[in-house]
Amino acid sequence: MVVLSAKAINRATLSRQLLLERAEVGPAEAVRRLAGMQGQEPKHPYVGLWTRLDGFADAELTAAVEAREVVRATLFRGTLHLVTAEDYLRFRTTLAPVLEAGLKMLKERGEGLEPDKVVAAARKLLTKEPLTFTQVRDALQEQFPAVNDRALGFCTRMMVPLVMYPTDTRWGWPANARFTPAEQWIGRKPFLGAVPDELVIRYLDAFGPATPADFQTWSGLPSAKALLEDAELERFEDEDGRTLYDVPTAPRPDPETPAPVRFLPEFDNLLLAHAKRERVIADAYRPAVFTKNLRVKATYLVDGQVAGLWTAEKKRAVATLTLTPFEPVTKRVKTALEREGEALLRFLEPDAKTYGVVTAGR
Repeated sequence: MVVLSAKAINRATLSRQLLLERAEVGPAEAVRRLAGMQGQEPKHPYVGLWTRLDGFADAELTAAVEAREVVRATLFRGTLHLVTAEDYLRFRTTLAPVLEAGLKMLKERGEGLEPDKVVAAARKLLTKEPLTFTQVRDALQEQFPAVNDRALGFCTRMMVPLVMYPTDTRWGWPANARFTPAEQWIGRKPFLGAVPDELVIRYLDAFGPATPADFQTWSGLPSAKALLEDAELERFEDEDGRTLYDVPTAPRPDPETPAPVRFLPEFDNLLLAHAKRERVIADAYRPAVFTKNLRVKATYLVDGQVAGLWTAEKKRAVATLTLTPFEPVTKRVKTALEREGEALLRFLEPDAKTYGVVTAGR
């Protein structure tokens, strides 16, 4: 069996994640190729597309959302994702068991919860008009006064196919966005049958080559090994002897292909889509990126690996991007980071008068 080096795996993943060179495609096609983008907060996918697409402007993604080509909804692992409307309809039923299993997290807070009744009541409420989850919980509490209001809201979020209702703001959605039934917003019902075999291929197209544990980490679906074994896939080994599966036609660039400096937003899927994440981040740096309160900080890549953190702020008319490197960098890399960082700042803060990139502690 062919052994893929760590660098070969890294370059293959970066290629599929549009991080070796910026792609000349529209935002909806990019979101499809990426098999969705983590979207706990509305700004992050915009930054993720800026770093991956040639000449990307935030209005392009907003237009795709308004055209109902792209939606923001609870999907993979029960978290908010930006996905194409087609992918949401195609895979929502496949992932329904994972979402419904999330109700176990309620434990004692779920006492008295009757999911079927709550789902029916929630559908009726949300069919009338888009609502925030505060409004959903309050309305359901009137109907189910003995049940914990958070349990009512969580049950609705996990079991009713909903998408976030966009508004006329720069990043597409306010902090407390309203939700509306997916069928109503998109105009079609989710596909009735489960298609986990299709989801395997889409995952590998976006994140492969990968192990069954990687696919299960990303999707939450059990029996991942059987799904990959049954598919017509190529098999490789990594340097530790683990079997990697991949789509035969997927790109696997030369391991020496240059990987440019790239800035990733918080919660970028590149850092969340594998059980073993050393293909893009050294274990020693993970505590600095993955926080105890379950946030994933904004990072930047040097030679395809996470090499530090970044933050941006604007005070008055001055926009500043602060780098926190994990190790010293060469002058050439520093210049590349400053050039790319200033371009990112100009995207984030177009109204600023002055832009600067600084290194923390210096």
